Amino acid sequence: MNIVSKLFSTVMLGLVVSIFFLPVRNIYASEKGPVLVGLDAAYSVKKSTSATAIELGIRAAIHEINENGGVLDGRPIALVTKDNRSVPARAIANLKSFAKTEDLIAVFGGRFSPVMLQQISLTHELKLPLLDVWAAANGITDHGHKPSYTFRLSLKDSWAMSVMVNHAIRSGKRKIGVMLPNTGWGRSNQKALEEVAAVTTELNVVDTVWYNWGDQNLIGQYESLLAKGAEALILVSNDSEASVLVREFGENPNIKRIPIISHWGVTGGDMVEQSGPTLSELDFSVVQTFSFFNGGTEPFRKFMKTVKLVAGIDTIEQLVSPVGIAHAYDMMHILAKAIDKAGSTDRVAVRDALEAGIIHQGLVRDYNPAFTSENHDALSPAQVFMARYRDDGTIVPLKD
Repeated sequence: MNIVSKLFSTVMLGLVVSIFFLPVRNIYASEKGPVLVGLDAAYSVKKSTSATAIELGIRAAIHEINENGGVLDGRPIALVTKDNRSVPARAIANLKSFAKTEDLIAVFGGRFSPVMLQQISLTHELKLPLLDVWAAANGITDHGHKPSYTFRLSLKDSWAMSVMVNHAIRSGKRKIGVMLPNTGWGRSNQKALEEVAAVTTELNVVDTVWYNWGDQNLIGQYESLLAKGAEALILVSNDSEASVLVREFGENPNIKRIPIISHWGVTGGDMVEQSGPTLSELDFSVVQTFSFFNGGTEPFRKFMKTVKLVAGIDTIEQLVSPVGIAHAYDMMHILAKAIDKAGSTDRVAVRDALEAGIIHQGLVRDYNPAFTSENHDALSPAQVFMARYRDDGTIVPLKD
């Protein structure tokens, strides 16, 4: 059994305990029953760890909130999960089902931007707050819907692209090749790259190549970028496709290896296991917004105590897909404060409360406030940095 399988078993055992034991006394203490929160994520995508990471972060926060008396004068919070399999049509169906559920006040989304982008119009039709704690496409919060029902506590592609380009330039690489998926996420990054290139005179994008999700051969696109003089590769990918490219390096040892600067989709799955030993031989870096290795704050210490109770986790090395955990944990606490501020489970009132100056000291940052009517992104470019994989799969920050 690999480390991810072991961790998944440990987390799921802890989650079963949290579902069937810890909240029970609070649920029976309230005649009105629990306030419900939804999570729509790609649980069944092979080798993915992002859905369980997001769920762990939410459940850790829910445990703390319920132990503190819940919301709305004693009502506990409970989580309802659905698997969208990374299929937009299923995600749409899930959103409609959530909207029909009494006392369900908001839905957390998962890792995949193309899925969440397809949910934008419907969530506004339903007036159901949609909370983004992973997907990075700018259009999830940058759209024309007013008032907006989408709130993000996560990375944006424009921030990621700027940091990745600057990392290449600081490393002395000016000629950049770019590899993008043929999806809404890829097109979001293409636009972000164009914006960065327009204001970065030191950057020379030699070419941009495209691939499809599920492709099993990417070395051809890579070699075409080499032929055009690429000194570094900016890779926008999830773990499944990125690991294909890494394995192809191992199968073709004579191919020139240039630094790979990756978007964070790769951290939503077991990248190290899928890639094999070649990954440790590459100059492979990945963008992040949070690291438990930068902990030490009171919220960090509190979280570690909670996650041990909820999932039996003792060390930060056991926390797989850390950004998903931390983002979801902070967002759940912010949502609980908005519910209390709204004074009801009315979704419009909760949406309005999220905009009304919620202050929270979180894992990722201090939110002062988390959101406003003009800004539905709780993070900023200041949180973005580059990291790398250790041989054991742990993601650690790169030192400047």
